[in-house]
Amino acid sequence: MFKTSRFLMAATLLVFGLGLSGCNTVSGAGQDIENAGESVQDIAQ
Repeated sequence: MFKTSRFLMAATLLVFGLGLSGCNTVSGAGQDIENAGESVQDIAQ
């Protein structure tokens, strides 16, 4: 059980880290989220 929890935590941190590096900065991540939200709004209209 402990190994599974540790593995899941490591995997989560890895995915989060890769996501941030893909956006280059936290500011870039915010811009990506904003663009995604605008796309959803456009589709909803």
